[in-house]
Amino acid sequence: MPRAVVSEPAADPFGERRRPAFTAHAQLLGGRFRFECETPALLRIVQAAYAHLPAQRLARRAPRFVVRLVQVRAPRGPAKRYEPAPVTALAGAGFLSGVVGAGSYVAICPRRRAALIAVSAAMLRFPYHVRYELLEFAVYTLAARAQHLVPLHAACLGQGGTGALIMGPSGSGKSTLSLHALLSGLEFLAEDSVMVRPRGLRATGVANFLHVRPDSLYLLDSTERAAVVAGAATIRRRSGVRKLEVDLRRSRYRLATAPLRLRAVVFLAATPAGARPLLLPLRKSQLRRRLAAGQRYAVHQPGWRDFVERLAALPAFELRRGTDPHAGVEALGALLRAARQRRRQSGRGGR
Repeated sequence: MPRAVVSEPAADPFGERRRPAFTAHAQLLGGRFRFECETPALLRIVQAAYAHLPAQRLARRAPRFVVRLVQVRAPRGPAKRYEPAPVTALAGAGFLSGVVGAGSYVAICPRRRAALIAVSAAMLRFPYHVRYELLEFAVYTLAARAQHLVPLHAACLGQGGTGALIMGPSGSGKSTLSLHALLSGLEFLAEDSVMVRPRGLRATGVANFLHVRPDSLYLLDSTERAAVVAGAATIRRRSGVRKLEVDLRRSRYRLATAPLRLRAVVFLAATPAGARPLLLPLRKSQLRRRLAAGQRYAVHQPGWRDFVERLAALPAFELRRGTDPHAGVEALGALLRAARQRRRQSGRGGR
């Protein structure tokens, strides 16, 4: 039987004194993020996610966050049958950790406003999944927990600083509606992840990509379709669904330059409107039930009750399907214009 040998630790076993090779900064989700990257490949993933985005600020002094990305390297030499892979010591953003073999993981500390992301060489072959499942997971969790934001599975579109929260399960048409709204000139805040500060109902998000199914583009004319497809990458979800990932920063889309003040809530429905209006008003009790059923993660987060109480004071609607997505965009645009008009009237009445 082999005998265990305890070796003397290296001078800096965790690499705590090793400075990051690359850094990047981004103002997003209300916070100021500093990304520390060990390799050019990791830096490229950060830049693909957050470069050239409108700054989103929720408070006068934006909280600062640190996210360290390191690469886990496979142990050298052949694996031994009589013992497991050795532990690799890693450090970053104030964390000390050890990983067996060459696994990937995320460590998050909202109190310290820091996260450590370890990426294996095998995982690095899938940059979309590194960004979507590791990097964005850390960034959204930090922003929500440290700033007491309510995280929602929703889209958000706006006009002149006024926003409408668009809700519905995956596949309900949030991305398709968002695409046609962008082409019609509405402001885009987020596709499927929205963070809301309950007090004031100010919503923030990351307006980097829009994910649409290729078969949803058939209603676009050839010029619009060519503009959307140009430069778009094809990604594959864990569910197996393939989508086009459209980088909204490469075109002249209107991205929200500041958090949007929510003034309406819209739930997407698969029911055809027929001859009836597309927007069907919802009662407060219906709004509460739909929120609880559709936001199973957020319902357990701090601030949820306050958020629901404030959101229930807004007009809420069900948006049924029209003859084409343009009809839904027109209804949404009319809703936003009416909300802005009410805001102006209430402002005049308060003077």
